[in-house]
Amino acid sequence: MLRPQDTATRERKRLDGLWSFALDPAGAGRGARWFAGPLADAREMAVPASFNDIVADPAVREYFGDVWYQTVVRVPRGWDGRRIVLHFESATHRATVWVGDVEVVSHEGGYTPFEADVTAHVRAGEPVRVTAVVNNTLSFQSIPPGIVEDTPAGKRQRYWHDFFNYAGIHRSVWLYQTDPVHLTDVTVVTGLDGANGTVGYTTESHGAAGTRVVLRDADGRQVAEGSGANGTLTVPNVHRWAPGDGYLYDLEVQLTGDGGAVRDSYHQSVGVRTVKVSGNRFLINGEPFYFTGFGKHEDLAVIGKGHNDAFLVHDFELLEWIGANSFRTSHYPYSEDVLDYADRHGIVLIDETAAVGLNMGLGGGIFGSQGYTTFSPDTVNDASREVHAQAIRELVARDKNHPSVVLWSIANEPESDTEGAENYFRPLFELTRELDPSRPVGFVNVMLAPYGKCRVSQFADVLMLNRYYGWYVNTGDLPAAELAWEQELRGWASEHKPIIITEYGADTYPGLHSVGAEPWSEEYQVAYLDMNHRVFDRIDAVVGEQVWNFADFATTSGIMRVGGNRKGVFTRDRHPKAAAHALRRRWRKDV
Repeated sequence: MLRPQDTATRERKRLDGLWSFALDPAGAGRGARWFAGPLADAREMAVPASFNDIVADPAVREYFGDVWYQTVVRVPRGWDGRRIVLHFESATHRATVWVGDVEVVSHEGGYTPFEADVTAHVRAGEPVRVTAVVNNTLSFQSIPPGIVEDTPAGKRQRYWHDFFNYAGIHRSVWLYQTDPVHLTDVTVVTGLDGANGTVGYTTESHGAAGTRVVLRDADGRQVAEGSGANGTLTVPNVHRWAPGDGYLYDLEVQLTGDGGAVRDSYHQSVGVRTVKVSGNRFLINGEPFYFTGFGKHEDLAVIGKGHNDAFLVHDFELLEWIGANSFRTSHYPYSEDVLDYADRHGIVLIDETAAVGLNMGLGGGIFGSQGYTTFSPDTVNDASREVHAQAIRELVARDKNHPSVVLWSIANEPESDTEGAENYFRPLFELTRELDPSRPVGFVNVMLAPYGKCRVSQFADVLMLNRYYGWYVNTGDLPAAELAWEQELRGWASEHKPIIITEYGADTYPGLHSVGAEPWSEEYQVAYLDMNHRVFDRIDAVVGEQVWNFADFATTSGIMRVGGNRKGVFTRDRHPKAAAHALRRRWRKDV
């Protein structure tokens, strides 16, 4: 699936704005054919955005079940005779869409795109009704998982990921047109040969008689060309894509019809670089790379997980200010706009699926059994794994061409110390490598499966560890935490694989200060980070540090969550805590 874009042959129309919106707690709308006319008793709702915090009603914030969105769009008059496609960048966690009275597509998974050819259901120059029912209910067969439990107050959605279950149409919706002869996919794999670069390309299309590709540099000068549905281009004296240097070439793919005329044109940005694991080193362009940065969230006041360009730019400005060169898309695929921006600015990404919460021994970031068995025929099972596998397929299909993406993370903090975990994950690692042999693959290990007990890390190219010595364990006792942390980390180092510390952090209430470094104070967060850094600097195999978290974020309520998770080094509205200045001093050499 190709992302909508405007080219010499393609045109798109953004459908964002205020849509009609209605809750459907009884799940009656499908049977009552709500899609067949205007939504009754509807309110207006912003798209893109989460619906939860926009409405001033606690019942809406905690709502789970079907919600309905509807808009009317006029198809441009000039699109007569063209192939017309309706494209959703995401809908959390699943959706079914109608155009007029016709169901055109259903999709499972809250963070990857889906689309439908609607040519037969629309007419150029005329309006058409678009209706989507979005459902945010989680089960053991969804990614992420959850369960609906009966309580004295009624049914309640329970889930085990430590961030709020925001839902809705979180990213842009598009109507776009192409020629009936059109490109359906393009894959690029780059390499380096001395001063030269290589760009291997593979295209898929419908109805094309011929394929021509042209590669241009950032100034628009042609540097290579080729023909055929696949091939390899050589780029003399290539300008490499590198951390901090987001240099991009433009690959234009042109499809021709029987008469030789260009019927479709599509542009794919290309960053020429290599990624490789060698022993305990992570290499980009053959040079050792050390990750500095964060786990992040798509999380903002009012709009929840709705994408916002202003915050996109501001967050990247803060990454540059603090000296971060990377982040992980914790714990789901981020908006494609984020990846495009990272490509252009040379920020390195660990790209993660939405497989978070696959661990009944861990709940919401707080240790404590959840009362279920993680892997069993009645909980996370073979059907769950197929949903997980499809999430991996869609992640790789969407993000495979982004040079900023250097590592796939197929799960965050799953149970990984049991035979069930080993059997569950083995085929998922095999699948990911089959889909993309060009990048390393890993998962994020939690401290319930410490060194010597994890049965899934054997499959990983890179060890990614989340550890909270000095916070969840050895709370307030940093000398003891330092000794315990170093002891475990030296065990992992004996595996002779690169180690990235993908989470370490301490909840910190902004403005809370203490003479001594006491938990929850800004002083403690700084001292906690300093302790971790001393440990990292003593272990040669550590090739990265990503603090949890970039900014405070919303969670379910709880006695350990004061207005959400407070481990951010920035507040939710992006004001720096003392830790942000401490990290800036460590990560930037010019301050």
